[in-house]
Amino acid sequence: MATELTASTPVRPDVAPIQRRTLRLLFGTQIVGGIGVTIGISVGALLAARVAGTALAGVAQSASVVGGALLAIPVTRIMNGHGRRPGLAVAYLAGAVGAVLVVLATVTGFVPLLFLGMLFFGGGTAANLQARYTAVDLAEPARRGRQLSLIVWATTIGAVAAPNFADLADHATTGWGLPPLAGPFAFSAVAFVLAAGVLLALLRPDPLLTARRLATPAAPVAAGAAPEFTPPADATSAPAGTARRGAGMRAAWRVVRGLPAARLGIVAVAVGHTVMVAVMSMTPVRLGESHGDADVLRVVGIVLSLHIAGMYALSPVVGWLTDRLGRRAVILVGVALLLAACAVAGTAGHHTPRLSIGLVLLGLGWSGTMVAGSTLLSESVPAAVRPSVQGFSDLTMGLAGAVAAAVSGFVMRAAGYPVLTLLAAVATVPLVALALRPVPAGAPDEEE
Repeated sequence: MATELTASTPVRPDVAPIQRRTLRLLFGTQIVGGIGVTIGISVGALLAARVAGTALAGVAQSASVVGGALLAIPVTRIMNGHGRRPGLAVAYLAGAVGAVLVVLATVTGFVPLLFLGMLFFGGGTAANLQARYTAVDLAEPARRGRQLSLIVWATTIGAVAAPNFADLADHATTGWGLPPLAGPFAFSAVAFVLAAGVLLALLRPDPLLTARRLATPAAPVAAGAAPEFTPPADATSAPAGTARRGAGMRAAWRVVRGLPAARLGIVAVAVGHTVMVAVMSMTPVRLGESHGDADVLRVVGIVLSLHIAGMYALSPVVGWLTDRLGRRAVILVGVALLLAACAVAGTAGHHTPRLSIGLVLLGLGWSGTMVAGSTLLSESVPAAVRPSVQGFSDLTMGLAGAVAAAVSGFVMRAAGYPVLTLLAAVATVPLVALALRPVPAGAPDEEE
């Protein structure tokens, strides 16, 4: 018998059309947002290395990750009080501002402006990540994994092609007087503004506010919830007031601390992202060691396209497996793929095809931990604090990834790429230990 959190329940007829419309809209904006994020990330390390030096290339990349993490706090506050629509739009607009600042930094050579721009550029990533949670606000319990993964997969269409557009964008903007590698960020700004405008105009009714309005006051709370958090009877019917009073990051931490399943979800997302960022962020620099300026962008575009295909292309399959096999099992499969990726990429030397295989495995491992971890987290917490817990997860994930990106540049310079992949593999140990712990009775990721 399935648990009350995963059991299939009938969908209200007035909710089903809203959910279908929300999924279609998110699917389209994820394509545009994916282009904006990936076209900038694909050249971010190279641009930072030229403007600030190789050692600081990782720091510049980490600034983007930190920005995405820190922006989760104000974006979560906006969503708690006013819904998903304004929160997503603000995140995308922050990313557009950051892209413009990166272009200005490239033109002027002013390194602090580059770091500030990369910080705000993380808003695009924050919006893309929060969109996956928006997809499950009104989803059936038995289809949460698949619908969340559908939005993750939508990023594939734009993100896989985006690195290959970097060279085209670079050449297209040389006539504007922009220096090399600045053009892709100009295109990112346009993509982010477009995504924000579409969401502001069309994401109506807001799925989060609708879910709160339709939820029953006596919605079940996952076993083991922290006793100090008891949502009021009208928590779901008064989203603006209730969310502002008791759904900040502290409340999110108190809830997560008392829920083993939520803790596993957060750790799975954070560790998977940390390993992926550490290895991926220095891969363009690794490729730059064996390819000249004439073809490095083309090679980087191909390798990163394959990596991003691994991240997103099979996410619907990952979501289906998450619903069929359980969240914990898919998390462990994701960890195994991350370890295989580190082994293959770390031993590839300057053999680009082998390195590409490692990056594909890296993307697949990230997909497993991200989809299964996010689904487990979303269904394990009370509705009144769900956006805050989701924001807390993105904050944790972003900060962990930022540390990995910052350290990766120094490790790359001091010890090389193979040592970097080895350290990334070691980082999975805490997740394995947590995932292999005995499952409490009635845990939401298992069947009774």
